[in-house]
This record gives sequence, structure tokens and C-alpha cells, in this order.
Amino acid sequence: MTATGRAGMAELARLLAVALGALVAMALPSGAAECRRIEHDGQGYVLCEVPAEQEPALRLFQDGPDGAPLRNFANVRRSLAPGETLSFAMNAGMFHADYRPVGLLVVEGRELSPLVTGASHDNFGMLPNGVFCSGGARPFQVIESRAFAEARPDCRLATQSGPMLVVDGEDLDEMLGNLLDNALAHARARVVIEATGDGREVLIRIADDGPGLSPAEIATVRQPGRRLDESQPGHGFGLPITAEIAELYGGRLELGRAPEGGLEARLVLLAGPGAANDRARPS
Repeated sequence: MTATGRAGMAELARLLAVALGALVAMALPSGAAECRRIEHDGQGYVLCEVPAEQEPALRLFQDGPDGAPLRNFANVRRSLAPGETLSFAMNAGMFHADYRPVGLLVVEGRELSPLVTGASHDNFGMLPNGVFCSGGARPFQVIESRAFAEARPDCRLATQSGPMLVVDGEDLDEMLGNLLDNALAHARARVVIEATGDGREVLIRIADDGPGLSPAEIATVRQPGRRLDESQPGHGFGLPITAEIAELYGGRLELGRAPEGGLEARLVLLAGPGAANDRARPS
């Protein structure tokens, strides 16, 4: 092999070492998890299910006994105690080039890296991101990072990554319910619902043909507990709560004058891969 060829192989080996080093493996003793092959949309997957009672057997790996990063699954296997074998192992976090974890890492209740809640332009910093937590009040949880920072739940194991690609169904129901309740309460005859997406964001537009609000009135209704019409049922928290939940997921709530004449609410949320583009459903 020429010197150039050897240099090329060395560079390839270096790159592979970095790529393989950026992982945390999650593993169980043999027989603790059930794995099977499935197919979805023409793609094959291996699905492994861990029962709640087996949570104590779940493990996060970062460094070996010598304190050096394990870097690949073969080294994870070599680090196991005699008689142990892997049921499954998978990537479970993001790392810097020097193998330091990006964001929160908790192993056996010990925090090895702090939580990161700020946004950034890289993949990890696309909000919302979240924390996988096991061994706390519930066997397994995925919690949005800023909600995690506020609640600070106990975790035996925890790893942070991002972005989260799915908004919790109950949160989405609450946001849409608040906006629809408001539109229906003030519409004269018509409420319009539209949804569009560009692959990065989803815009849900809800508008009515009622009297609408002035900029000063919009500023008022965005404040918790403030209402303009005391004759209507409610407590004045619907729109502020919707705005707060949207921000928790890295989105926003915009209020303004609708072309229909009333109030227009624009709920903007981050989209996951494969989000439908330019779909609208007026009603």
C-alpha cells in the first residue's frame, strides 16, 4: 500500500472512530426484552419491548471500567460482567467530538452532564427537545426539556436529545379546543379552520366572522385572567394557556384581524419529517 493509501485508511479509521464514539448504548441482560422484526411503509425495523417491571435491568453505557469512552457496541459487550449478554443496544444520545455528552445525562441517579434548555441552530437545539427518563415515578417517560427543568423529576437513567417530532396529543387537544371555543363563542355565522406546512413548521389558522379585537384588546386577552366580555362563560385563561403550551413546544400563538372580519388565531408548531405540505380544510 502506498503512503497516500495508508494515510487515507488512517483518516477513514479516525472518522469511523468519531462516528462510532458518539453513542450511548442501552442494554439489558439476555431474555429481559422481547424483540421482533416489523415492517412499516416498506421499511424494516426491529422492535424491542421492555416491560415496566424490567426497568431496573435497563442500563446506560458511556465509559468503560478504565474511564475511556466505550465508542462502539463491541466494547459495550466486552464491558459486561461474566454471564451477561446484550438483549439489545441502541444509540441513546448526542455527543461532542471529544465524547462529552450534549445535554443531560444521568446514570444510576448521578448527573454526569447538565440539562440544556436553550435553542441553537444545530439539530439538538431545535426546540422542542426532550429527556428520556426511566426509574422515577413512572417506569418510562419522555418529557419536554423545559418542562423537565421546572418539574425536576427523579430519574435513575436520563438522556436528552432533540428535536421532539410529536406534540403530546392532550396538549394539542387543549390548544385547539381553547381556540375553537373562543371562535365559536364570538362568530356570527362562520368559523374557518386551515392547516398548512412547509416541512419545518405547521400553521393552524382558526378565524371567525365576529366583531374581532383591536390591538389593545388582543394585548389584554393574552394576559391570564383578563376578559373583555364578562357575560361569556370562562375564566380568561384559554388564550394565555394556549400561548404558553405552544411556546413550550418551540412554537407560538399569533392573534390578529381575520380577513373574515373577526379574530384570527395562528398556531405555529414545529413539524416532523414527512409533514403534509399545503393542506387546507376550511369548514
